Amino acid sequence: MEVKLWNDKREREMYDNFAELFAIIKATEKLEKAYVRDIISPIEYETECQKLIAHFKTLSSTLKDTVPNIERFHDTYKMDCPAALNRLVTSGVPATIEHRAAAAMSATTSAAIVAECVQNFITAMDSLKLNMVAVDQVHPLLSDLSASLNKLSILPHDFEGKTKMREWIARLSKMGAADELTEQQARQLHFDLESSYNSFMAALPAAGT
Repeated sequence: MEVKLWNDKREREMYDNFAELFAIIKATEKLEKAYVRDIISPIEYETECQKLIAHFKTLSSTLKDTVPNIERFHDTYKMDCPAALNRLVTSGVPATIEHRAAAAMSATTSAAIVAECVQNFITAMDSLKLNMVAVDQVHPLLSDLSASLNKLSILPHDFEGKTKMREWIARLSKMGAADELTEQQARQLHFDLESSYNSFMAALPAAGT
């Protein structure tokens, strides 16, 4: 006999989100252990950790009404992931950035700004996947991303991400707040964000240099 966990589409979506949150916490725990044991390189760890943190922030924001306390969610499902809780909830940045924070703040490339840029990229792309396509939803995300990119002195003025974000912001500024991107526009924006994100990661110096 098949047993359903949900009664309607809304409940199913809630349980899907629970499963995704559970997976993010478990993946972060495994990543932290792999980094501590030198199974992965610092740059690989940092890239993946920033993605997980950004996904976590987007999802936890979506679930803020049903999961107001992540620690309680962790304990309820007996997850035993202390390293993940520290990274996702307490710290909010990869261990590599914590370790070089003092040096990074005085260096040309600020690790904190790099982390901010990555999180803004992922948040913007995740929001489009969640069908948040109204101008008053998209415009602030792109403005935040553009501002964080402009803080990084290692990126040239004509860097692909800067140029494309300026073009999209200008386009959205001509639209009404309640207007929505068409499916084609949303798809193009997501493509531009992904392309810019890849260019951004390629432009960064290797960890520790």
